[in-house]
This record gives sequence, C-alpha cells and structure tokens, in this order.
Amino acid sequence: MDNDLLHLGIVDEDEIALDDAALTLALLDHPDLDPAPYDDLLDAIAERLDAVGEDAVTATARADALAAVFAGEFGFMGDRDTYDDPANADLIQVLDRRRGLPISLAILYVASARRLGWEADVLDVPGHVLVLVGAAEDPVIVDPFSGGDRVGADRLAALIEAIGGAGRAVTHLAAMPNRAILVRLLLNQASRAEKAGKGRRALDLYARMTTVAPAIVQPWWERARLELVDNDVGAARASLGAILEITRDSGLRRRVTDLLASLPPR
Repeated sequence: MDNDLLHLGIVDEDEIALDDAALTLALLDHPDLDPAPYDDLLDAIAERLDAVGEDAVTATARADALAAVFAGEFGFMGDRDTYDDPANADLIQVLDRRRGLPISLAILYVASARRLGWEADVLDVPGHVLVLVGAAEDPVIVDPFSGGDRVGADRLAALIEAIGGAGRAVTHLAAMPNRAILVRLLLNQASRAEKAGKGRRALDLYARMTTVAPAIVQPWWERARLELVDNDVGAARASLGAILEITRDSGLRRRVTDLLASLPPR
C-alpha cells in the first residue's frame, strides 16, 4: 500500500490539504508521472488568487476572485459534454483538461481558498456539490461546475427540485468533512468503473476509500459486496466486521450480522 495513501488514513482531519490529497490519489493511477508540474500549477493558481483577491475581505469579493481566477484565467469549467468520463474525477486529468465534475472542481476551489486562510467548504447538496465561501456572516454559495456562478436561494431550490426534491424546504446544507470529500471523489470513479464492467478496478477504489477514511461505512459495504462477487469470502468477512466496529446503527448492525451468518463457513 502506498505510504502517502496510508498517511491520509491516519492524519488528523483538519490537516488534510484537499488538493494535495486528491493529487496523491490520482498519482496512484499514474505511477510514472512527475507530480512537480501539477504541484507548480496548484501553487500558480493560489498565487493568482492571492493577487486577484488581495483586497477581498468579504465573502462576496472572495467568491468573485475565485470565479475570476479559476474560470476566467485558468479556464476551469464543468464537463457537460462528457460528464461520465472517468477523467473528470482524476485530479491530474482535471488539471490537464481544465474540465471536471462538481466534486473535483469544488476541491480545487476550496483548497485554494484555504491556502490563503479564507473560510471555504464543500457543501453536500442532493445530487450535486457546491462551495460555501465564508462561514460567519453573509456567506456566499458558488457553483464551480458553472464557472463559479453564485447560487442564491431560488437556484438552490431549483437544483434540489431537479433531482426529485420538489417541495422540500432548503433549511440546512452540511459542510462535508475532508475525508468525506475524498470518498465522494473516489465514489465517482468507482461507480463509473462498475458501469464499464471493471469490477476489479472498482474494488481497488473501494479499498483506497477504506484506507483513506476507515470510519466511513459506505466504502466498507461496497467493498464487501464486490469481494463477495469475487468469491473472496474471507476478505468480505473482514470488511463486514469493520462495519460492526465503526457503526452503532442497530438496523445496519442487524443487516451486517445477518449477512455474515449467511456466508459459507470459514
């Protein structure tokens, strides 16, 4: 197992730099690639943001600076034409193509803002992710997939309605923890791999998730599912056992226990 990947699994949540972490994950699939140009590009983006946002003290001004730098100067936009292309969830290819998914672009926005000491978070919106700039007074929500456009209450309601949430009140949007963000990025890759019939690739991605975020249940469940497809009952037992170690949800524990009981003897 890659030492950098293991480090991500044990470092304190607040010490995770999202862009560096996403680059580490991408490099696992590009082992012969020199990461230096990508580190340099991330540094260059942060430097331009620092210059453009030099006098930005409000969330609105900082949101405008993010849009100006990412979309205006560097050309980062959501990939609407080939949305399901796996490259959109691979930070190296996102940096190469200047195109990505909402989650990969949100990582870049938030990480660059945090480099400057600005408050920024990835927001988990049903079927989408957005970026919250500022956290205390008058925060601003932007959509990196749409070039950093601001998202007001009406547009937010429309986004929720578009994924089947018509009539739901917009009362609270949760900021995602760093590890959950990285899992979301990898989940996009894993789901695309399975759709393409690449089960072993998906299983490898779920294994990465459980290493990076061992306290999150979903990757363990998906990993166990694919291990059973692969007839690796011993590995599936271990993954299911990990779920029992980390969840107190009685319904889930019962479901896992029942599944363990149904498996062939060791």
